[in-house]
Amino acid sequence: MFENRKEAGKRLAEKILRYLEIKKLRGKIVVLAIPRGGVVIGKIISRVLNCPLDVLITRKIGAPGNPELAVGAVGPLGIRVVDWELAKKVGADQNYLKAQIENLKKEIKEREEKFRKGKPELKIAGKNVILTDDGIATGATIEAAIAWLKSQKAKRIILAVPVAPPEVIEKLRPLVDGLIVLEEPEFFAAVGQFYYDFPQVSDEEVVKLLEK
Repeated sequence: MFENRKEAGKRLAEKILRYLEIKKLRGKIVVLAIPRGGVVIGKIISRVLNCPLDVLITRKIGAPGNPELAVGAVGPLGIRVVDWELAKKVGADQNYLKAQIENLKKEIKEREEKFRKGKPELKIAGKNVILTDDGIATGATIEAAIAWLKSQKAKRIILAVPVAPPEVIEKLRPLVDGLIVLEEPEFFAAVGQFYYDFPQVSDEEVVKLLEK
């Protein structure tokens, strides 16, 4: 259990530092955080590593009639991953997916502009990227984030999160160059169950964290 996101971020940053020292990774490191809660974690990591922080916005593709059930996810520039077997099972056909992806592309663009306030996005080609969030439940949005990072020619992708279920970690492990996780509980209902204090993070808080 974690007290809050700040405590989780500090513990995670310490483990990342040890990892970087062992791997002898120096320079050209950037932190990309999934909003909103992941930005609190990412800010702490970027301070400890003294490196830039930016957002990487992904949105899940909800199933027809059940938006909480992710049949896939979309990242910047329309990069997407789809669980085709699940999509077929729940009736998410090609027309449905195309419409959802187009809507989510627009939403991602709008949120990027809102959070960055006119600042250019970080260039990540040839850099070591630490991708973080406050936890992973299904992994759909993280998969989309990883796919986008690969399309942008990141040198290495290091996924670092406080908590995630073991089966999701094993699914994501082959997709990245490094994986750091503090807790892998067998019983996993939601990310918030592993924090004593887990308030909603507002858009305004995200903007402030990126401005500092």
